[in-house]
Amino acid sequence: MVEKRNSVTILVVGVVFALLCVLVWCTPDATHSVSERRKLKQMPDFSVETVLSGKFMSEFESYSLDQFPFRDVFRSLKAISTMKSDNNDIYMVDGVINSMEYPLNEDKLAYAAGKFLNAYEMLLKDAGCELYFSIIPDKNYFYAAENGYLSIDYDKMVKTLQEQTNHMTYIDIFPFLQGTDYYRTDSHWKQECIWPVAEELLTKMGKSVQGTYDVKRAEGDFYGVYYGQAALPLAPDELHYLTNEVIASFEVFDHENNKQIPVYDEAKMGEDDPYELFLGGPLSLVTVENPTKSDDSHLVVFRDSFGSSLVPLLAQGYAKTTLIDIRYIQPAMLKNLVDFTGADVLFIYSSMVLNHSETIK
Repeated sequence: MVEKRNSVTILVVGVVFALLCVLVWCTPDATHSVSERRKLKQMPDFSVETVLSGKFMSEFESYSLDQFPFRDVFRSLKAISTMKSDNNDIYMVDGVINSMEYPLNEDKLAYAAGKFLNAYEMLLKDAGCELYFSIIPDKNYFYAAENGYLSIDYDKMVKTLQEQTNHMTYIDIFPFLQGTDYYRTDSHWKQECIWPVAEELLTKMGKSVQGTYDVKRAEGDFYGVYYGQAALPLAPDELHYLTNEVIASFEVFDHENNKQIPVYDEAKMGEDDPYELFLGGPLSLVTVENPTKSDDSHLVVFRDSFGSSLVPLLAQGYAKTTLIDIRYIQPAMLKNLVDFTGADVLFIYSSMVLNHSETIK
């Protein structure tokens, strides 16, 4: 009886293995993983040199893992079986995926503040600018502590950075946000939910915007960065954007690639990161001209990726808005590229970037 059971087990395993082998060789290789937002490994070049050097087998192992049949299904099953509390710092609350942010890295906060002070001393000190600073809370602020997950001390973060950036006016936007203002599968906030944030920032900077918005849905589904990390079978997000006559009139220039770009580029929905729909995504230097303003008002925004969706709303209050991402450009290079004279300058960064500020130059 035992021998028969063992024979059946061996037979089943053999059949499954054979079927998988057939699937591997008969199924065309996939080129891209939507859930992981990356290109998949392709069959490596086979030659005497690559075999003898070991390169072929090393690359073939990565290729076989990427092209394994029903790979996403197996990833989902593994994630479901291990998602008891959190899985590699990914956890889910009420259908919202979060990435745990802990502990508070005070040395990184000091590093970020030092970089902002360096930009001030180098570019802004003698330019007659009004300086402002704001922090964008990540989703853990709304979901972590109250659901029993480790959470950084956000009050301490704010206080620490206020003390280290006391040459700027701090604008508190925490009260204008809630957990549902962020995508379920991504770290970013939804543009259609942050107009109160934009109004608060503009008001504190002495500007105001009167008007309404049309909410447009971008064609296609939005699988955020956490979707691939969680590997859970969840419905995608929808990506919406706000527009009106003023925003539609903006002239946007990408100085990194020396070309005009649209305020919202729906073609990005078919690429790895659809959130780049907003002002081209993580570009080092972008200017937005607002032809409905006839004055010389100028807003400079030192920002991370969250600023891409915020700036179209802020830019309505200024004749010109300049976006700078000093994760991708050295401040010293800006001396000959941007005229900061008399500008309102806003440093606005997400708590995640501030807590891991080694990316800031």
